[in-house]
Amino acid sequence: MTLAFADFLHDTHAEDLPDEVLMLARHALLDLIGVAAAGSQTALSRIIRDHAAEHFAPGRKSAIMLLDGRRVSPAGAALAGGMTIDAMDAHDGHKLTKGHVGCGLFPALLAIAQAEAVTDDRAFLTALVLGYEIGTRAGIALHRSACDYHSSGAWVAIACAAIGARLLGLDSRRTREAIGIAEYHGPRSQMMRCIDHPTMVKDGSGWGAMTGVSAAYLAADGFTGAPALTVEADDLSDLWSALGSNWRIREQYFKHWPICRWAQPAVQAALMLRDTYALRSEQIRRIQITTFHQSLRLACREPATTEQAQYSTAFPTAVALVHGRIEPGDVDGQDRMNPEIRRLASNMVIRESPEFNAAFPARRFADLRLELADGRVVRSGPTEAPGDPDAPVTCTTVRDKFQRYATPVLGAATSAELEDAVSRLGSGAGTGRFFGLLGGSVALRG
Repeated sequence: MTLAFADFLHDTHAEDLPDEVLMLARHALLDLIGVAAAGSQTALSRIIRDHAAEHFAPGRKSAIMLLDGRRVSPAGAALAGGMTIDAMDAHDGHKLTKGHVGCGLFPALLAIAQAEAVTDDRAFLTALVLGYEIGTRAGIALHRSACDYHSSGAWVAIACAAIGARLLGLDSRRTREAIGIAEYHGPRSQMMRCIDHPTMVKDGSGWGAMTGVSAAYLAADGFTGAPALTVEADDLSDLWSALGSNWRIREQYFKHWPICRWAQPAVQAALMLRDTYALRSEQIRRIQITTFHQSLRLACREPATTEQAQYSTAFPTAVALVHGRIEPGDVDGQDRMNPEIRRLASNMVIRESPEFNAAFPARRFADLRLELADGRVVRSGPTEAPGDPDAPVTCTTVRDKFQRYATPVLGAATSAELEDAVSRLGSGAGTGRFFGLLGGSVALRG
């Protein structure tokens, strides 16, 4: 671990961060909380929260599970919170990591901050930013240096351990051990297996959050695990040299819909054609999607589960053409049995393009071609999903999505309070109100 890494992690404070970076952190946080509210309504979330309550009992230190109300160990709270957010695939991500920092980082930070009685909201917000900076670099580094396509949890663990080391006040030696433990034990899950066979294991983010929290506490107790090659290898040093000057939180994309990012270019193309030509789904006879290989692998046409619905290209494209939108209830409800959606999804032809494959992961394209019952053919041309950092979304868009996801679960009053509490983070108002709102329990729908 370089001195620059340790200095950045332990010596960066809120006043060192650009105002834009702090604003982006608040946006990311609000979005993650909204996604957590929607995710809390899934069977995945219920099972993992009950599991944490049963098997991760609180000890001398504890934290309240995100939107649950029950106290568990910090590692258990990180696990449950990370998987609750990941249950609804609507959280932010980064193209070159091919994954997501925030969904594991936020619940790990929240768990340690509660366990260590962090009351300074400026310190909390700063730690979130540092986690995004370290996690994004760790993800790019691991993809560059490892031959397998692993899930986000593998490198989210490093970010969570780093933030844990900061909040626990570890010295540089024990910080190095924490990072090494997290890298070694971070879940190198087979990401494409979950794409081909979607289940509740998903992107490994909750497991990575749990691993990172455990790594920090183990290092504090003297457990060793250094070095973390992802951070210390000479051929990866270029990724870490710009800490504190090149803010990678600016590079995160925003998801408009609760599905895998790889399916979102096709959805955007579908919505664009639907609006441009004032189409009804009944007018559509045949659909052809040309996309990149990874999107083609999202192959489930008739999803039976929430996970299958989110790891599909055909299903959400059909939902978009039928309803003109995709919301959490569309992937976690009875729409999976809608006969018109199934008709469109089952008859789609999906193929990959060498040009689109070559552009991945920096750019993700889909080209949608619709044959209509009246003989017309309409085509989108190469289309990318909205929300990329080069065309950032507005504050209004972030707040609107939060309210759509949070209000049906938390109620209008609590959702409004949370939005206000997030907007005040970094002002010196403290963490008490914010943590209290996040600790409230929710009922599982249906």
